[in-house]
Amino acid sequence: MKPTLLILAAGMGSRYGGLKQIEPIGPNGETILEYSIFDAIRAGFGKVVFVIRESFADDFKSRFADKLDGKIAVEYVYQELDKLPEGYSLPEGREKPWGTGHAILMAKEVINEPFAAINADDFYGQESFRVAANFLNKQVTGNQYAMVGYQLKNTLSEFGTVSRGLCKIDKDNNLVEITERHGIARTGSEISFRDEAGASIVVDENTPASMNFWGFHPSLFEHLERQFKSFLDEKMDQPKSEFYIPSVVFDLIESSQIQAKVLQADSPWFGVTYPEDKAFVVEQVKRLTDRGAYPKKLW
Repeated sequence: MKPTLLILAAGMGSRYGGLKQIEPIGPNGETILEYSIFDAIRAGFGKVVFVIRESFADDFKSRFADKLDGKIAVEYVYQELDKLPEGYSLPEGREKPWGTGHAILMAKEVINEPFAAINADDFYGQESFRVAANFLNKQVTGNQYAMVGYQLKNTLSEFGTVSRGLCKIDKDNNLVEITERHGIARTGSEISFRDEAGASIVVDENTPASMNFWGFHPSLFEHLERQFKSFLDEKMDQPKSEFYIPSVVFDLIESSQIQAKVLQADSPWFGVTYPEDKAFVVEQVKRLTDRGAYPKKLW
């Protein structure tokens, strides 16, 4: 059975002010997520599942349905604030989405095979999908997951600080620890972040960083259900709390329920963290297209 690609796109409406703000970055107006789907198809993925919100479902489907028709199986699931486990109800005043862990959980009923989960607005590169597909086809098990790791130096923005999940790995490339760091930027020859006290801490530029490209066995959904209930019991009354997938994975690692391989991919990562990043991303995609890595017209 071919692996599935799960694309987390429910945050698009809130982050970009509507689908019209999904930025075209390809020579024919292609968006970043279209390059991810294109790379997934040629890596051998058999289905794509979009996690979106019902409020923009029609617009979203009209944008992508015709392009993908006949190329890959497509399904849609909806992440909404009130989609909670039985016995739980939406707290008054909650406006913030529940987070990436909740988004992935929304796909439980449509994914029964190994799958990769990615952000809709990150450009991960062809090699990342190839190594992910290889893992999902040959190595994934109920207690063996994976993460595609990127060197920190390749994930920064020239226009401001970024937040990244910095990783520690063991000699067998298993993920040992993942810590969310904020205020990461390059100053001269050094990369540093701000700790909780505001102090600047220098970090090695080759440190593996998580960009939320994960490889999972469907056993994950049982873990998600259990951990999400625990999260709600503890933090439901905190209106800005979020249930993040890296925290789920790290809890499973700490409790020896799974291992997570860190897959190395010689791929560029691009993202539009700041408006000024767009011109850089457009130029990089143009270079890849000119080199023949992508056709001038994806579809």
